[in-house]
Amino acid sequence: MSRVYNFSAGPAVLPECVLKSAAEEMLDYKGTGMSVMEMSHRSKAYDEIIKTAEADLRELMNIPDNYKVLFLQGGASQQFAMIPMNLMKNKVADYIVTGQWAKKAYQEASKYGKVNKIASSEDKTFSYIPDCSDLPISEDADYVYICENNTIYGTKFKELPNTKGKLLVSDVSSCFLSEPVDVSKYGIIYGGVQKNIGPAGVVIVIIREDLITEDVLEYTPTMLKYKTHADAGSLYNTPPAYGIYICGKVFKWIKEMGGLEAMKERNEKKAKILYDFLDQSKLFKGTVEPKDRSLMNVPFVTGDADLDAKFVKEAKAAGLENLKGHRSVGGMRASIYNAMPQEGVEALVAFMKKFEEENL
Repeated sequence: MSRVYNFSAGPAVLPECVLKSAAEEMLDYKGTGMSVMEMSHRSKAYDEIIKTAEADLRELMNIPDNYKVLFLQGGASQQFAMIPMNLMKNKVADYIVTGQWAKKAYQEASKYGKVNKIASSEDKTFSYIPDCSDLPISEDADYVYICENNTIYGTKFKELPNTKGKLLVSDVSSCFLSEPVDVSKYGIIYGGVQKNIGPAGVVIVIIREDLITEDVLEYTPTMLKYKTHADAGSLYNTPPAYGIYICGKVFKWIKEMGGLEAMKERNEKKAKILYDFLDQSKLFKGTVEPKDRSLMNVPFVTGDADLDAKFVKEAKAAGLENLKGHRSVGGMRASIYNAMPQEGVEALVAFMKKFEEENL
């Protein structure tokens, strides 16, 4: 068996031990005689899977008791509508637009009320995080929204914005479980799992209990009310059962690795190897302001589109997959999530050095 180093932005690399464990249980999960894919989501065996997954996530993130954990579907993109539908009491919200996904969330929310773009980095192709220490927060805003790590552009909020007492909602899809987080600073913290936690098809929403009400926008579908899912323990309808099972295994893996503090150290070490090379390279350069660099997503370019294409092609032949950058940035992007081993980053840097020597 030959495994490549997969730098995909998502769906992305998963821990090998998790994949092997799932493979061993594929035909017979713990003596049930069936796969998790086949079992009823109402069964005792599955009830244990979803409850254990929630308990482990609560432990990892130190989630306060007054927050609910919801395992939902529809990805982060469905949350772009679900958030305003459930939180817009005054029909006013403030959005900080630092990338494509924050922009899409802003555009979607605009369908439901008055949405103010109170800060943006679009003027420089989202290559930095704007100063959010003294923003013009709307007095009647129901919440302030951010995308904390920008998958496409490789930026990360190192400090949360000063919301001046307003509720903070954050999309953490591409930095989920990559470092410790104080959940109490957020009203809602959510993310699709397909980057750092599990397979595509699951979105995890961590929401403060007082925000779960029947007071939602008129015509909000039953399936798009947080209360529907909170009251039913994420089992209002058939959940993405197998995806949640894999997420649960990843939570166990992170605990075994030492938790979120250990993950942060591991991720900082990996990112430093790549950024240190980029900073001294004569051929490659990063596209993000150093102070705002993400530990998860690292875009870089040569400045020559043909050379970029040659690099991606030759890297693939060398077992370094999915390095092509997003079309809006061009060049390359290495996503180095929790499950990417340090050896993978070292192999990438070694290849970049070789490519530089051959093409300068």
